[in-house]
Amino acid sequence: MATRLRFKLMKALNLVLFGPPGSGKGTQAELLRDRLGFVHYSTGEVFRDHISRKTAVGQAVERFVVSGGLVPDETVLEVVGAYLSEHAGSSIVFDGFPRTIPQAEGLDRVLAGRGLAVGLAVLVDLADEEVVRRLTSRRQCRQCSKIYNLSFRPPREAGKCDDCGGELYQRRDDTEMVIRDRLRVYHGQTKPLIEFYDRRGCLKTIDGALGRDRVFEVLSGLIAEVRGG
Repeated sequence: MATRLRFKLMKALNLVLFGPPGSGKGTQAELLRDRLGFVHYSTGEVFRDHISRKTAVGQAVERFVVSGGLVPDETVLEVVGAYLSEHAGSSIVFDGFPRTIPQAEGLDRVLAGRGLAVGLAVLVDLADEEVVRRLTSRRQCRQCSKIYNLSFRPPREAGKCDDCGGELYQRRDDTEMVIRDRLRVYHGQTKPLIEFYDRRGCLKTIDGALGRDRVFEVLSGLIAEVRGG
């Protein structure tokens, strides 16, 4: 209880965390949630939550998710607005959002309408070849969905899940061809965010090759600087 209270008393911060697929930004967002009390915004998870609760936003999103189409930016930003209302006063880490300049501009508008702004944007950078190496080494359990990585977090027994003994397999989106397609999309659409946030004076870059714990250490230091201590 005392820890939660300290989180609330800290200066609320809106943090954008972005980078190429496989850079570990999702892991860092979870660490920020678990260790520093941030609220973790992940577009996919928030969509699923609204769909399961059958909210008006969820119904608007569901038809795009079911059809496999891209959810329009105006709908995504409506979801963001609802999320900000639900978590007013909290520090929020936006994980993998925004992905494009129009989304970044839209996020600025939604935040400004509530008297808020992005206080820190952090690029967790990683070379393309390292992205390919990491993601092609990823395996998932068919039974319990636990994720392993043959490079740095392998199972105790090859091909079997440590927890349930289920078969490990490589997802179709973890093949080299799909990963390189995702990297092309990233470089074309998301990488321009570097210049966008640099112009606003809130951009910092961390080398994703440092590893999970060192990246979190650097990230925590950046957050402390922005909060003023």
